[in-house]
Amino acid sequence: MDETPRDNAPVPAAPPSLSKKPVAEGELRASDAERDRVADILREALAEGRLDPEEHAERIDGVYNAKTVGELEPLVRDLPVGRREPGPAAASPPPGTYPPPQPQTLVAIFSGSGRRGRWSVGRRTSAFALFGGVDIDLTEAVFHQQEIVINATAIFGGVDIKVPENVSLRGSGTAVFGGFDVHAQEADDPRAPVVVVTGFALFGGVEAKGKRGKILKNLTDRMRKHGLGH
Repeated sequence: MDETPRDNAPVPAAPPSLSKKPVAEGELRASDAERDRVADILREALAEGRLDPEEHAERIDGVYNAKTVGELEPLVRDLPVGRREPGPAAASPPPGTYPPPQPQTLVAIFSGSGRRGRWSVGRRTSAFALFGGVDIDLTEAVFHQQEIVINATAIFGGVDIKVPENVSLRGSGTAVFGGFDVHAQEADDPRAPVVVVTGFALFGGVEAKGKRGKILKNLTDRMRKHGLGH
């Protein structure tokens, strides 16, 4: 058989472009840095009295559930965002302050894992328990940021989180044939650290609550030392 190509053979069409229409800015997927920037704006609004604790908690929940940049914008639309300097890079910490730790991950698979005692907690901590347990005790932890987020996932296991009495605790999650309980509490000082717990439990449980009798001592001095508050 003669397989010589013919001059009049049809030319295969070029594959269509995967996306011909540009994505609008508001439809872009939100990054962790963009969520943290909006969370910082909300924290300042709470400290200045522009938001009450209930409004702040509701908006923070929206921040960490937002998928796109467009979902973040309405959360700060009525706040003086323009006074903040743009740019993703954070300013260098003043001399004598501790550098913020990197995000941390705690994993327990058919075992146990945890952090307790005096340890440096980062802006984001992830906990994953599969047929095991993760214990996170923040009662003696060193906070480097005003607000930290703990994302907890428990599948046939459990994640237990304890915070000092004078730290704000907020958040919510989803549970299927399990429990996700965040015992919310508000600190008297609006500049106190805020712990936000989010995540998912499947045939397992996540619980976050204040530990009675445990107080973050010298709160004002610690916040000044680590560059928190104003």
